[in-house]
Amino acid sequence: MILVTGGAGFIGSNFVLDWLAQSDEPVVNLDKLTYAGNLENLASLQGDARHVFVQGDLGDRVLVDRLLAQHRPRAVLHFAAESHVDRSIHGPEDFIQTNIVGTFRLLEAVRAYWSALPEPEKTAFRFLHVSTDEVYGTLRQDDPPFAETNAYEPNSPYSASKAASDHLVRAWHHTYGLPVLTTNCSNNYGPYHFPEKLIPLMIVNALADKPLPVYGDGMQVRDWLYVKDHCSAIRRVLEAGRLGETYNVGGWNEKPNLDIVHTVCTLLDELRPKADGSSYKAQITHVPDRPGHDRRYAIDARKIERELGWKPAETFETGIRKTVQWYLDHPEWVQHVQNGSYRDWVHKQYGAVAA
Repeated sequence: MILVTGGAGFIGSNFVLDWLAQSDEPVVNLDKLTYAGNLENLASLQGDARHVFVQGDLGDRVLVDRLLAQHRPRAVLHFAAESHVDRSIHGPEDFIQTNIVGTFRLLEAVRAYWSALPEPEKTAFRFLHVSTDEVYGTLRQDDPPFAETNAYEPNSPYSASKAASDHLVRAWHHTYGLPVLTTNCSNNYGPYHFPEKLIPLMIVNALADKPLPVYGDGMQVRDWLYVKDHCSAIRRVLEAGRLGETYNVGGWNEKPNLDIVHTVCTLLDELRPKADGSSYKAQITHVPDRPGHDRRYAIDARKIERELGWKPAETFETGIRKTVQWYLDHPEWVQHVQNGSYRDWVHKQYGAVAA
């Protein structure tokens, strides 16, 4: 049995689905079901006894204590986080509460549970913390990619809150001996991605004949990681990672945002051509850049390949094609997540061009 926090979100739900597709080991899935937590992501598991869903807050110590005592997991995988940079700029408090205070409370509950485990369960137990490359700050064009030894230089309320959570996890290992592992991943993309993030927003807006809002000149560079590759990396780190270590997980796909948008448009031109024969690229609209926008992220993923033998299975070209096709094949999912609060948020963030 494993316990997953945030398992109804984008990365968490993909992980739960992949885990149960490859293993009969049950999952207890704790998710608060905020705006980005969507049980529809897990609809295929309805009635599956291997998946136990619990709606609740990871900061609820009584609840977490009860789940740990009742299910006795051999590992806790901590995905739950507020993760959208733009939202953190407009409202940072939720990020402090979830990413810092929530992680602290979870660590304390897990520490009490782990301390009371008998051997050999205590030795075998793991706490795996899923984090982000944004804790490292930004890179110049000629800088080498982020390695695990890079100093932390977070530039947004989101990345600062994740950096704080990373430090807490590290401290609980060094002070209390809690058997932890940390992964720092690059930008994920793939199925079930809430359509406020770049790739799904471009797909959804393009199909709706809306403008495709691109911040500034669109030349902000990110390393793109297909979400199912990320899930396989997490499974491998859980299986064989060295205690107390951090593993950077990347896709070896550095691309400017504008190139990503062009690629999405080209695929849509092929897979869902417009009746008039025009290109979706005509809908691209540049909007004012967001405050403190990091210029470049890139991940050096050689450590996880060297130590654990992991590398991504998908290229960007194969992964992005699968992603666009998934959104074309699941219009009901898109429609259901586009409720009033989502539309209000996009309008607030990008202005009239995305309304």
